[in-house]
Amino acid sequence: MKNNKKLDDIRIYFFVKRSIDILTSLFLMLLLLPMFLIISAMIIFTSGFPIFFYQERMGKDWKSFMILKFRTMIKDADKMGPGITSSDDKRITSIGKILRKLKLDELPQLINVIRGDMSLIGPRPELPKYVNYFKTDYSSILNIKPGITDYAAIKFIDEESLICDENIESIYLNKILPSKIVLYKKYINDISFLTDIKILFSTLKGLVT
Repeated sequence: MKNNKKLDDIRIYFFVKRSIDILTSLFLMLLLLPMFLIISAMIIFTSGFPIFFYQERMGKDWKSFMILKFRTMIKDADKMGPGITSSDDKRITSIGKILRKLKLDELPQLINVIRGDMSLIGPRPELPKYVNYFKTDYSSILNIKPGITDYAAIKFIDEESLICDENIESIYLNKILPSKIVLYKKYINDISFLTDIKILFSTLKGLVT
């Protein structure tokens, strides 16, 4: 009986969470429309088209999707180096450095949330090739939708500054991603509306301090 009650609570949680994701994302898209237009114009003016950057990420139930961001790097940058970047990466454009510092490049992911690829709160979506290094861990992490922010996004808000070595992929795979995975699992264990609210406020605090 208790197991049925818990299952019902989980179903209600995800149903309400999805409703909040859609309504909040639509509201923010309308509210931030002027900012979207300004950022788009700045990208076009400084480095031309395209405005957006698409990249494959692994989503819920091992279904990949294309994550959407404002382009902060030179054209075809993904073909010129690894899928992760350091703070001194030469591929990052001048306006891109500002967008990344303020996390404004992440705003288009509201579209991913509306589409159903992501949630506002949840483990950050990872590149498929990096997920393959930790398949056992991701077997539980990918039971839920990835999100725009979570414990790991807060802790590693300045992640690029931690990767300043030539062997950036090695550092990411051996040090940073394992730490993120621990936090992803913590979120899954703590998952609740209260946890989501705490993460949201901690994220906002991290952005303004």
